Amino acid sequence: MHHAPDDSLSGAAQCSRSDDLSAVPLRRIPIQMRSRDKVSRALAAADRIAGREGVEALTLTRVAEEAGLSVGALHQYLPDRDAISAALVVRYHERIEMFMDDIIDRVEVDEIADPVAEVVGHIAAIYTDERSARIVRSVAALPGGLGRAHKARMAVKVCQLMQVCGLSDCGMTVARTVFAAADAVMHEAFGDVGESADGPDTDLLNELEAMIRAYLVNR
Repeated sequence: MHHAPDDSLSGAAQCSRSDDLSAVPLRRIPIQMRSRDKVSRALAAADRIAGREGVEALTLTRVAEEAGLSVGALHQYLPDRDAISAALVVRYHERIEMFMDDIIDRVEVDEIADPVAEVVGHIAAIYTDERSARIVRSVAALPGGLGRAHKARMAVKVCQLMQVCGLSDCGMTVARTVFAAADAVMHEAFGDVGESADGPDTDLLNELEAMIRAYLVNR
């Protein structure tokens, strides 16, 4: 049965290193430390606004005001709502990837009893974050193939997790299949988060765990 982990974090910016902007799609790459700090402040401000007021409030003027920056200073890096939302989605993806790295490290040291439930639970906790769910749905496609790159990295991490769990015969094709199935079901299960008070479809999450476990055991 699906259980969300107790140590989940909320807010895409909280689990990403604010000084690492290498993966964030920006109009211009900030070089100086002061410029990097401005972008990090803007992304943190955008995350707060999305949490309080929704994605629709992520205007350039509103984010600049919240971050204590001039519109001109922010425009050269994040020119509009689409750019701001895309940057937050990338931070959200980083957060999921960091959770996966943590799970892999813990399995290697502590031998988690049910890694499938652990993975589903951690990722579900991220999807439960209402602001993240809203932001992801607001972005049709990330620029420069960043969405595909995230999925490729996640498939590698799924493969690593299966390897440390003793599933040595599971290669990248299996990992890509498992991640693609999990990603699709997660989006379906959390499709209405932020739009209804019912919360995620836990029946789908439970079935996802059972499906992945059966697939890995019986293949």
